[in-house]
Amino acid sequence: MRVEGIAPGNGIPDGAQAFAHRDARPLHVLNLSDVYFPRINGVSTSIQTFRADLARQGVRVTVVAPHYPGADSESDMVADIVRLPSRAVPLDPEDRLMRWSFLADLDRLLAGANFDLVHVQTPFAAHYAGLRLARARGIPCIATYHTHFEEYLSHYIRFLPRAALRSAARWLARHQCNALDAIVVPSQPMAATLRDYGVDTPLHVIPTGLPESQFRRGDGKRFRQNWGIAPERKVALFVGRAAFEKNIGFLLEMMAWACQQRPELMLVIAGEGPALPALRRQASALRLDENVRFVGYLPREGSLRDCYAAADVFTFASQTETQGLVLLEALAVGLPVLAIAALGAAEIIAPRRGAVAAADTPDAFAAQLVALLDRPATLAAMADAGIAFAREWDAATQGARLAALYRELARAPVAIDCSLPLVTSQ
Repeated sequence: MRVEGIAPGNGIPDGAQAFAHRDARPLHVLNLSDVYFPRINGVSTSIQTFRADLARQGVRVTVVAPHYPGADSESDMVADIVRLPSRAVPLDPEDRLMRWSFLADLDRLLAGANFDLVHVQTPFAAHYAGLRLARARGIPCIATYHTHFEEYLSHYIRFLPRAALRSAARWLARHQCNALDAIVVPSQPMAATLRDYGVDTPLHVIPTGLPESQFRRGDGKRFRQNWGIAPERKVALFVGRAAFEKNIGFLLEMMAWACQQRPELMLVIAGEGPALPALRRQASALRLDENVRFVGYLPREGSLRDCYAAADVFTFASQTETQGLVLLEALAVGLPVLAIAALGAAEIIAPRRGAVAAADTPDAFAAQLVALLDRPATLAAMADAGIAFAREWDAATQGARLAALYRELARAPVAIDCSLPLVTSQ
């Protein structure tokens, strides 16, 4: 397999010559991820957002990710993205597994590239391939801990006891994180969680920031016209992957209570995912067909912006968010937030920030939503406060912080570990 855009060569200078070589050229970082666009999720968004701002900081980032059927390989080459052959994940049509034979041979495939650091984005095959390559080349290996697997796994592996899954998730996190040189976490609560697991690798809280484009307000009137939503109707909104761990079913239960007081209230759910069929059935069972609108995936730079502008309150019930980036996206366009304050989301939620902590029972959450909708002056004040708070999370600042961490780590010598030989592909 030939990797376009990377010249042939050894790519592994020795000793002092290696460090002098690193200082003489721009920093070059290898990102490895088991997921990337066109698959849409928080990891993909984080990688893309940081890459744009790291480039402005003089940091080149090459991404290794799975090939997805229909992906534009020509655009990938221009964008410094290497796609490895992959296969479908059983029972999960959205995701792909990179073939291990190619991951194991990654050092040879990327032989012409002089990397200063490896940044792993997911704890699956990419983690082990990235760590192996970094140790073989004697460069640092770090990871971003994007997902709270302790709570995540129970939504997908339901045939095993919850306690066993939590124990396994904690053990794996501790084992993987302590093998690395540094960990990036998106929030202080996630850092505290990893410390509780027994992780002693240095932790750096660097959240994914908001690009300037996120602060542009859309056309709410146009969205309502396109979807047949009357101008006077109050709209609650959820945006995100329609996945079980997002706790969207809780929002449907909440709507059943809220509509008893506000029969005209509508919940718009924007997103695709494996939980969507079950959510549609649940909405019908709760007799909410006229009060819930599933609008599917909306392009971020187009109709999603209009969708935000059409809503009155952003509602969120997930308790597994390591950061809660979507809450910041809502605040950035002046949409007040009502959300359960759990894990990373708790770091965002405060009335002075345009976000109110919601109760964790559907009836009490519904009462809070109705009360907010009855107070337009409060919503207006929250909108202004939310925009101001979201400005503190700009992507340029977070990109500069990550670039500084890269440079600090790249200057530190790392021993080449000959006990991790690379396995050639068959």
